[in-house]
Amino acid sequence: MEKRQILIVDDEYINRALLAEMFHDDQEVYELIEAENGQEAVQKIEEGHDIVLILLDIVMPVMDGFTVLEYMEQKGLLKEIPVILITGETIQDSEDRAYSFGVADVIHKPFYPHIVKRRSSNIIELYQNKRNMEMRLKEQEIAIRAQEKEIREANEFMIDALSSVVESRSAETGDHTKRIKFYTRIMANCLKEHFPQYGLTDVQVDGISRASVLHDIGKIGISDTILLKPGRLTNEEFEIMKTHTTIGCDMLEKLYRNRTSEFYSYCYEICRHHHERWDGRGYPDHLAGDAIPLSAQIVAVADVYDALVSPRVYKSSFTNEKAFEMIMNGECGQFAPDILKCFELAREDFFNINKVIGAFELS
Repeated sequence: MEKRQILIVDDEYINRALLAEMFHDDQEVYELIEAENGQEAVQKIEEGHDIVLILLDIVMPVMDGFTVLEYMEQKGLLKEIPVILITGETIQDSEDRAYSFGVADVIHKPFYPHIVKRRSSNIIELYQNKRNMEMRLKEQEIAIRAQEKEIREANEFMIDALSSVVESRSAETGDHTKRIKFYTRIMANCLKEHFPQYGLTDVQVDGISRASVLHDIGKIGISDTILLKPGRLTNEEFEIMKTHTTIGCDMLEKLYRNRTSEFYSYCYEICRHHHERWDGRGYPDHLAGDAIPLSAQIVAVADVYDALVSPRVYKSSFTNEKAFEMIMNGECGQFAPDILKCFELAREDFFNINKVIGAFELS
């Protein structure tokens, strides 16, 4: 096991000898390395393997102590390696300048070796404890991230499995929720980029996209005679179909434990409100304007577009261009101006969804 190193930097041999003598009884623990000037000190720092303390003089030939500190600051080493400045100067400005670099201590010559030894030991212990704490925190962070990844993958599996169950009973194609997920991500990313006033973050974009696959989870509670009917629904049947929004929310409330999480909010908002309209004529709560959650507004466009361009047992598919025109002209619902503008900006991505799906990697 390699010894930890203490670097002594002073242009006077007697000073280096005095400082080295302080650690004579610690030779089994520390390897003492010396430098006669700042330039040599920089070289020793670059060659060092585990320097735990630098005892640094200020006034030296070739390169002074402050230049060494500037080098260490540029390399980000002052946070890792403690420096005790040992100086014969008594000028307050020099001491203030030294502390501005973040040195651990300043000791004036002539010094008392036992005091320097005690301060050095305390500083080494302090920095080592700090380093050990940072390493433990980093290890804990890695472990927590691994647990979060495992939990997220398990949740994703359950969500995808649940959405697949819904699709297996419906008249929609098996890839409907997958496409909704990517349409939603396209829209959310577009809003984040072009409409910063909404304050969407990458984490929120991801959460909304993942939650979108549960938009029709409530269809599990709709009978096959209505869900799979090949023709147009009667008014009574349509009223029953509309309840899939509230049925889905009831399911989420029973299944989801952490109802305070942001992800749960997205799931609930999308499930309940993805059929609301900007003009207030949607369902189930007849919300209008900005009262409709942004997550639900995003998914609403994705859902309508996919419904138009996909064949169903009761209709054939529309072309991309026709579906785009119908949405922009208000033939298939009413959407917020910003949402429509975003849909317009993302038009080509929607048209080339297969290529877009191939480019994304959702974990």
